[in-house]
Amino acid sequence: MSRDSAPWVLGIGASNHNGAACLLHGDELIVAVQEERLIRRKRAWLPGGAVSFAVRYCLETAGIRADELSLVSCCSLMGPRGPLYDVRANPDLAPGVPVRYLSHHLGHAVGAFATSGFDESLVLVVDGFGSNVQDLSAEELSAVVTERVGEETLSVYHASREGFVPVEKHLGTFLEVTSSVDLERFRGMPRFGSLGGLYSAVGRQLFSDVLEGPGKVMGLAPHGVADTPVSDFFDVVDGRFVFHDTVPRRFTHDERWPARQEEYRNLAASAQAALEDGLLRLVRRLRARTSCDALCYAGGVALNSVANERLFTESGFKDLYVMPAAEDSGTAIGAAYHGLWQLTGRRSTRRLSHDSTGRTYSAEACDAALRTVPSVVSRRMPRLVQEVADLLAEGKMLGWFQGGSELGPRSLGQRSILCDPRPRDMKDTLNARVKFREGFRPFAPIILAEKVREWFDVDTDSTDSPFMLRVWRFREEMRERVPAVAHVNGTGRVQTVTREHTPLLHALLTAFDERTGVPILLNTSFNIAGEPIVETPEDALWGLLSTGLEGCVLLDRFVSKHEALHSLLDLEVLVLGERIAPLSSESSEDTLDLRPLLKEPLGFGLDASGRNLEDARRMLGSGQQGGAFKVRTPWGAAVQLVSSELSTLVAQVEPGMTGWKLLERVSREDSSIDEQKLTRMLGTLRRARVLQFGPGV
Repeated sequence: MSRDSAPWVLGIGASNHNGAACLLHGDELIVAVQEERLIRRKRAWLPGGAVSFAVRYCLETAGIRADELSLVSCCSLMGPRGPLYDVRANPDLAPGVPVRYLSHHLGHAVGAFATSGFDESLVLVVDGFGSNVQDLSAEELSAVVTERVGEETLSVYHASREGFVPVEKHLGTFLEVTSSVDLERFRGMPRFGSLGGLYSAVGRQLFSDVLEGPGKVMGLAPHGVADTPVSDFFDVVDGRFVFHDTVPRRFTHDERWPARQEEYRNLAASAQAALEDGLLRLVRRLRARTSCDALCYAGGVALNSVANERLFTESGFKDLYVMPAAEDSGTAIGAAYHGLWQLTGRRSTRRLSHDSTGRTYSAEACDAALRTVPSVVSRRMPRLVQEVADLLAEGKMLGWFQGGSELGPRSLGQRSILCDPRPRDMKDTLNARVKFREGFRPFAPIILAEKVREWFDVDTDSTDSPFMLRVWRFREEMRERVPAVAHVNGTGRVQTVTREHTPLLHALLTAFDERTGVPILLNTSFNIAGEPIVETPEDALWGLLSTGLEGCVLLDRFVSKHEALHSLLDLEVLVLGERIAPLSSESSEDTLDLRPLLKEPLGFGLDASGRNLEDARRMLGSGQQGGAFKVRTPWGAAVQLVSSELSTLVAQVEPGMTGWKLLERVSREDSSIDEQKLTRMLGTLRRARVLQFGPGV
């Protein structure tokens, strides 16, 4: 098949969080992106039947029309139930283009195998929950080893060039309550029915969030002692997990971290130990039953890099590939490849060597952003690598914007914040001035691949970790040299960098090593807590202005804040969004569906404060008043639902008003609003494009 005749296949990961789209031309991955990066709301959903900015982005990047697609393949949690989930109703897609659906775990599994490069492997999917039993094919149902009730919680497939066969599937219940509304009303820790549910339940108990909480639990676990036995969480009977409510019954209150610190540290450690125990029992049993030497692994639980390392060292499989977009965004890749395989009858695979699936922005696009964003100054860096290495060695905290963005949740050198790992206070400084997150959470080291064994004790033959999904222990004599990236237990979640796959970042690490004797940098995602990773040059520049970053490397340009700018509040505040509907506690589901109010199809961003639709209903269910705004983005119009506090703030803005004037006004009525809080509130509204900042200094 020639490249010109190769099919164009659009894959949609239609999930209630981390929705994404992916475009293939033949078996070449052209582009993939998460909806959140464009609508600028973390973990944004993508139902499939509504306008998707991710779909538009993919088509625009490839320069093709929707009617040139050979197939649209959708991996949906809901199937085509109702117009919101029916891809054929999507106004951006052309009528007549074939549409096919696949189940959630199948999407995860195909995405992992297709990007592994293996000819044959087992594929393991473990997450909170997947498709409901009623949406599974007869072939998938034949592999179910539990009662046929609930949703997918664990799936195993045998994949090869000849076939893709489900061999084991577990069904169950993620949590006893699943909607955000019910979780908000629920007191204590909910009972769980999956490994992903176990970790999410603990995350919710400690941090009040089933999606963001698990990552925090993993970071907190090394601070505690695993004093709760695994058998209090679950037993394994004939290969099936039997989950218990012993632990949830101990936590009937809603006290969150930082309350009960010792108890919660130990609970986090116990949950981590239970997860590792369950996964190891599972994969060892699978290894004993198969002649396959390779294992692919995906699903949200596969982002637990501590557990991953035990699988690398103790599973018995010779080769283990963990998909970088292991959470739901990766199902878009799976959907695209599944559609391609159905069209061509060939199960081709391509090893994903680095996660850089987004579009590449030109120098002209960067210059346009520099003209648009106020109060920044830029200069070309003719000796980019050497100059940046000098700045980092001086202790500067820098944004790093290069190439196409990452699809998965880790910044891997395309949309990163880079720092010197040697200063002992760098971690606290970065948290206080840039990331605004909990101090117990570690930052990751990136290292020259050829230097790994000099710095880490690695218990496998392979020292390959390009996706920051493995955890290694620092050599004792090296740990104190890089305290900003050594976790409390002496480990680091490592990304290895090669000249072949990331030459610019490799050159930067080499230059830093030449200056300092340390081939390691601190690498963290280019965002602040609660926000999506930056996608565009404009996003990156606002990230610079909104934080304590000391510069941003935008391709070959070094960008800094104007010396006269001391705070975002120095700038004029402008209202851009058009208020289209007040929302109140009487709002019904029909009222909240704002699409009928407008004459054009809209991407539905839901909420400027980073919540989903059910959360919006909850916010408005206690008699508060909120608002909905129509806003403009580079990918079209969107609706943003805004909480009461943010809606009230927008109403206070008058023409010509600076942030300081606004602070003076709002602080008279609410003394809790200070410079930092107002800056964060305005930043949230700017990210949602409800507000903008005017001409600067």
